[in-house]
Amino acid sequence: MTDTTVAPSTPIDRKSSIRAFLGQLNASTWIGVFIVLALVLAAIFAPQLATHSPARQSIMDQLALPGSQFWLGADQFGRDIWTRLLYGARYSLTIGMSAILVALVVGTVIGMIAGYVGGRIDIIFMQVMDVVLAFPSLILGLALVALMGATLTNIIIAIAFTATPAFARIARAGVITQRDREYVQACRAMGFSGPRILFRHIMPAILPEVMVMASLWMATAVRTEASLAFIGLGLAPPTPTWGGMVRDGFDNILSAFHLAIIPSLAILLLVLAFNLIGDGLRDAIDPRLKDAS
Repeated sequence: MTDTTVAPSTPIDRKSSIRAFLGQLNASTWIGVFIVLALVLAAIFAPQLATHSPARQSIMDQLALPGSQFWLGADQFGRDIWTRLLYGARYSLTIGMSAILVALVVGTVIGMIAGYVGGRIDIIFMQVMDVVLAFPSLILGLALVALMGATLTNIIIAIAFTATPAFARIARAGVITQRDREYVQACRAMGFSGPRILFRHIMPAILPEVMVMASLWMATAVRTEASLAFIGLGLAPPTPTWGGMVRDGFDNILSAFHLAIIPSLAILLLVLAFNLIGDGLRDAIDPRLKDAS
């Protein structure tokens, strides 16, 4: 018996299964993917799409309405909202994706080790995760950023810390389900090491559920970053962030309501896109959830 006989699938099977999986995604999922890709491209090409510098101020253009000079208007400092919206997408996407990537890696590894080893390791790891889960993610993120300082790295770490327990729990549940399967027992009989079984054979089986969790938590990360910026714990001005733009807009909500509405709609659109992707992935992985709903 060779190593390939106990692997979940061959490379050819994986390619065909990926094509079959993509074919199961519904239209709303592709809408979400299109929105995210459009925002990513807008963030990447922000210098080419922007009409002004994001830090440019003009007293003469304070609270200017949308028009030919300022497509979405100008804020209380005369800064172009369209330009700041494009550059703000960079920070929202960078913070959200980086934080969830860190949480995915750390949480998945913790959950996989806890589920596979069991015993005291499982109890200790998961009790620590339960303690973190006991705090609301926004409150915990706020406390961490307040303690460490509102820098880009610290905000990413704070959001990743709040999301890690969710990935640990779902990875642990998946490993517990898989660790007694026949292919795992065959790997043990062949003398494969625990890490090899865990990361080469079990991890591909639980990865789809982890990716669904990642897409759903991406929306939470974007909301958390915007909330931190709104209450003054985001990146320091004049760095453009969507949450900071909403906060600035509230100071002039009666005279220029579009200052708060436009970045709020951008946050809503991005959160909606990630939720559409997550729901579609979940339905494709387990059609029973779609039928039940």
